Amino acid sequence: MADKKMDAVDLIVDQWKNERPELNSELMGIPGRIKRSSALVQHKLEKTFAEYGLNYWEFDVLATLRRAGSLYSLAPTALFSTLMVTSGTMTHRLKGLEKRGLIARTANPEDARSMLVELTEEGFQLIDKAVTAHTENLERILSPLTEDEQQQLDNALRKILSLLEDA
Repeated sequence: MADKKMDAVDLIVDQWKNERPELNSELMGIPGRIKRSSALVQHKLEKTFAEYGLNYWEFDVLATLRRAGSLYSLAPTALFSTLMVTSGTMTHRLKGLEKRGLIARTANPEDARSMLVELTEEGFQLIDKAVTAHTENLERILSPLTEDEQQQLDNALRKILSLLEDA
């Protein structure tokens, strides 16, 4: 295609075509573009989070608690399972957020042996502002795509993710 805009991944694919023409190196473009896009998007997201004094994982923890609904609390195991981190990593992260006054650990009324992690009022206010800025940032990032293109991309990525999770 003469009008196809070349990107950084095209160079890699072209190099493989030259070195190993028998391989279907075109397929390398898909995970290459997913990985590169993810890194570039993450950088843009982190710039927005930084405006609120947050990094990516802090935003993720606070957003997970916020979207949990009224009471805005979860057991630590539910948090680390959702966020796909180890319990040790989660404990370290929670200590930092607690020290900043954004979360509190409270007794679990349903299980006296466990604690809940909940948003403080300060954490609630901060994540509400940050998530609004986050969605506005996503709108800016994705605005060059039409709504139909956004939906097609979302559907294709959902299918890939489902296949990978099932494997």
